[in-house]
Amino acid sequence: MRVRGVVAYDGTEYSGFQRQTNALTVQEALEAALARITQETVTVLAAGRTDAGVHAVGQVVAFDTAWRHGLDDLWRALNAVLPADIVFLQIEEAAPDFHPRYDARSRRYRYTVHNAPVRDPLTRRYSLHVAASLDVAAMQRAARLLVGTYDFAAFGRAPKPDGTTVRRVLAAEWGRDAPQLHFVIEANAFLYRMVRSIVGTLLQVGRGGMAVEEFSAVLASRDRDRAGPTVPPHGLCLVEVKY
Repeated sequence: MRVRGVVAYDGTEYSGFQRQTNALTVQEALEAALARITQETVTVLAAGRTDAGVHAVGQVVAFDTAWRHGLDDLWRALNAVLPADIVFLQIEEAAPDFHPRYDARSRRYRYTVHNAPVRDPLTRRYSLHVAASLDVAAMQRAARLLVGTYDFAAFGRAPKPDGTTVRRVLAAEWGRDAPQLHFVIEANAFLYRMVRSIVGTLLQVGRGGMAVEEFSAVLASRDRDRAGPTVPPHGLCLVEVKY
């Protein structure tokens, strides 16, 4: 049967989700746990190939197994052997042809900024510390310009060399839970490092180094050299995948 699961993980110690030959990844850890419990060689499919250091609370995966016991037993067994920084939040039986990536309608990411004069040791693994005062209203105005179907080549590259850089953004906004700022963006799909590049450019707006109108021009330019610096991965989290 095909099983669908929702996975959360702290990506700090992993070189992204996708399996690699010379680095530890989330996919490798999941497949090792499944092999230990089911005694099968299992390939895990995922909705998003998060980069090294990126976290998730809503990653959706799927795998095939001949497991003959209840799914509750499988769920408990997997969580018992998985590393402490990875957990299955839930699992359920899925349609045989379900694919977490290709069937997804949209994905939602959150980037967290700790905006305070002094860094916070307790949030340092999950947020970017920015000491400077930020014009959040200007950042919000710029973020709203992202909503719609556009060519986002200025903020990232397609997974394949000949792939399109056009994406449809459904929502993009900043929220404040002082001293934390959360940038939430939902789109049908994302380019490589797209969210981190957008956040870096929006922070330029917030610091006063780029006007909202200039941000709009960067988007229209399709020129990656005009975007702001790409922010580090540790503030980024895959929140939800919608179907």
